[in-house]
Amino acid sequence: MKTIEVDEELYRYIASHTQHIGESASDILRRMLKFSAGQEVQAPAAASAAPAEKTAVAANTPRDRVRAVRELMLSDEYAEQTKAVNRFMLILTTLYTLDPKEFAVATDTLRGRTRTYFAGDQQTLLQNGIHTKPKHVPGTPYWVITNTNTGRKRSMIEHIMQLMQFPAELTDKVCGTL
Repeated sequence: MKTIEVDEELYRYIASHTQHIGESASDILRRMLKFSAGQEVQAPAAASAAPAEKTAVAANTPRDRVRAVRELMLSDEYAEQTKAVNRFMLILTTLYTLDPKEFAVATDTLRGRTRTYFAGDQQTLLQNGIHTKPKHVPGTPYWVITNTNTGRKRSMIEHIMQLMQFPAELTDKVCGTL
């Protein structure tokens, strides 16, 4: 196996074509290039690059948001997390970064029977139970309770992603990684 370096933009493009969690970059490229193992390589007659302005995508489009979440799922940082709570926190940070206003609406409507799950400070969460284990969501003004089981964490992520209008398939994939 050889290692190649690609710039960030190209890496994001490749990652955006992931069809399932754990798919390797080689598999993605083979599929995109319609190239199978053992196939003879032919040199291109002439390289034709698309103008940069045609390949650039407007920031924060639904496609970019999906791409950003897929990139998180493929990242080394995410893969290195051995605890569901750490993956949960990374997902929350990413969702907030993609659209703070939609994240605020989604978390504001997310409450348990007797608990508040998200708040702007640790004290608010502690008032609803002393064993809530509130943690600050990195890069956000939010705190979240973390002593819920993994199923509850999944349902919280699912609720947020649904309200932020992510595709159901992606939501299911993300929840499946917790």
